[in-house]
Amino acid sequence: MTFKEEVNQLLEDALKERPSLFLIDLKIDDSFKISIVLDGDNGVSLQDCIDVSRAIDGNLDNEKYDFSIEVASAGVSSPLSLVRQYKKNIGRNLKVKTTTSQEIEALLAAADDNGITLEWKAREPKKIGKGKETVEKSVNLPYSEIKEATVIVLF
Repeated sequence: MTFKEEVNQLLEDALKERPSLFLIDLKIDDSFKISIVLDGDNGVSLQDCIDVSRAIDGNLDNEKYDFSIEVASAGVSSPLSLVRQYKKNIGRNLKVKTTTSQEIEALLAAADDNGITLEWKAREPKKIGKGKETVEKSVNLPYSEIKEATVIVLF
């Protein structure tokens, strides 16, 4: 078994023990530096990162490989990449860039295996008379039309 295969297997085993966590990214470079990015249905704690790191570090042969390991959580400003991430962020505001270069800032109202539903309010000219009125807008976007989506953090 290669080094990468060993790391993959140990990571899979560690995540099976923590079903609320899921893998966002795994990189292993030529100098055996392991970089793991995790996310979780309820967030990722420091203890989660420590546990996953120890599960891998403690089961790799330090005599055979001179490696380093870094386990981190997906940052707040990290783009969403998995359906599971969209589902856990229902009810939050997103900034979505579509493949047609449209930018939408809206509430993530729904997410399923096919796409997302965004809802927002907009001011538009009245159909009759002068002035503007507030209208509710909604759009269904398949994942294939989403170039990038990030959660908007409000303070």
